[in-house]
Amino acid sequence: MIASPGRLRCVLMAAFLSCAGPLSTAAAQVANPAAADLFDGQALRVVLCGTSGPLPDPARAKSCTLVIAGEAAYVVDTGPESWEQIARMAIPGTRIAGIFLTHYHSDHIGELGEFRMQTMVAGRAVQLPVFGPTGVRDVVQGFNQAYRLDTEHRLAHHGAEVINAAAADLIARPFGEAFTGDGRSEAVILEADGLKVIAFEVDHDPVRPAVGYRFEWKGRSVVVSGDAARSDNLIANARGADVLVGDNLAAPIIAQAQRMAAAGGNTRQAKLLADIPDYHASPLELAQMANEAGVRLLVYSHFVPPLQVASPLYFAGVEAVRPRATWVAGFDGLRIDLPSGSDEIRQSGLLPQP
Repeated sequence: MIASPGRLRCVLMAAFLSCAGPLSTAAAQVANPAAADLFDGQALRVVLCGTSGPLPDPARAKSCTLVIAGEAAYVVDTGPESWEQIARMAIPGTRIAGIFLTHYHSDHIGELGEFRMQTMVAGRAVQLPVFGPTGVRDVVQGFNQAYRLDTEHRLAHHGAEVINAAAADLIARPFGEAFTGDGRSEAVILEADGLKVIAFEVDHDPVRPAVGYRFEWKGRSVVVSGDAARSDNLIANARGADVLVGDNLAAPIIAQAQRMAAAGGNTRQAKLLADIPDYHASPLELAQMANEAGVRLLVYSHFVPPLQVASPLYFAGVEAVRPRATWVAGFDGLRIDLPSGSDEIRQSGLLPQP
């Protein structure tokens, strides 16, 4: 389908505004009116910027969740294509104050270089912190090195009044030294402007440590699980949360695909499919964990396989253990508002639903 001239103008304007931090709020409203009040300081907010697992889905980027507290946005994981979704939603790059990585699988870090470049071009004035468990220094150093020539070329082209090369680099903020890998560790890793962020280990064995994050701001709370199988530490750190954004894998569908691959003689694919269910929670297991933790709204993300989300098999058994009104199948652009001084949970969309 060929986009209409009006639609094309909106897409181009949204992409431009996402990196044009100094532009006025009124201009941003032209690009995406639904995003205009994201930074009004009235609510803790969640925006899904990538809801696919590692398998391709034309409607979904890989893992990415945005948490907005006051005037700042924090990104949990930077999966491939996730920056493009942020651009389509017209979220200014200069609002991003930090990135949190749950672990170092490619579908969770692949877009980190684009976050570095795009926020630099937007006018970021300081180095962008990247929080993560053991290994984050290597990851950050690698992306900085890979994008160094890009920075030099843009500086030569646009000049120092546009490109602040001194602020271009990401800066690693490791916390994993205090984590044992036993799946029980947790630590407060950031406190700023009323926001507290707690990192906690989850079970994504053999990935150790793998972590989730809990965000607390003005009496509201959001937990992002990262990739995790059933985990007592996840349940403990999601206790009483307003929102849990959880990864999931539809084991029965993967099992069907595994049997087909084996029957067809594709032993490599069959092996890969057989390996992945034991370190991800199924939709039913995630619902059970949310119930044990007393989570108010469960948001499914990181769908595996993503193209089967509409299948009746995907969420088999979930409604038998958790009321339908208390969970949602996430999509790129899903926006959740948690107003301060209230127990209200509002849902809307910043992008068309797939």
